[in-house]
Amino acid sequence: MTNTIERQTEAPADGGARPTRRQNAERGFKASKQLTDNLQKVLVDLVELHLQGKQAHWNVVGKNFRDLHLQLDEIIDDAREFSDVVAERLRALHAAPDGRSDTVAATTTLPEYPNGEIDTAETVDLITARLEAVVGTMREVHDEVDDADPTSADILHGIIEKLEQYAWMVSAENRTPAKKR
Repeated sequence: MTNTIERQTEAPADGGARPTRRQNAERGFKASKQLTDNLQKVLVDLVELHLQGKQAHWNVVGKNFRDLHLQLDEIIDDAREFSDVVAERLRALHAAPDGRSDTVAATTTLPEYPNGEIDTAETVDLITARLEAVVGTMREVHDEVDDADPTSADILHGIIEKLEQYAWMVSAENRTPAKKR
């Protein structure tokens, strides 16, 4: 008898960030639906980057294993921290973030990470692609976020800077020097 669990392909019916109601002394800026939706897109990709980074971390094998294993830890820690910053920004803007696993799996833009042991060179390419995908999501929503809330856009700027640096550093592992002219 084989137990299989089918992966849910749709977000829960109540999935996504939601507005909250203001209470007591809470005032200040309240996020529009568009701003909430855009920050939610960033949130799920950051949560998924953290999870896929752990999958890569646990299963990477091959040359330069230790260095990549440790570098993945840095990326994972930062992705987790960045997701917390974005989620707390949503809360500050009177929205309730949705980081549930069903919602993340159904709405992330990141492709599924392969299962099993993965060679370091392939891991470098897979993680670089995922870093670039998260940055792509942030750049896609950036202008709308900036128009609605420059403070939230500033948060995205710092995250983009760090993730692009990671993409460069990780991808350099598989690069060869450019030919001199």
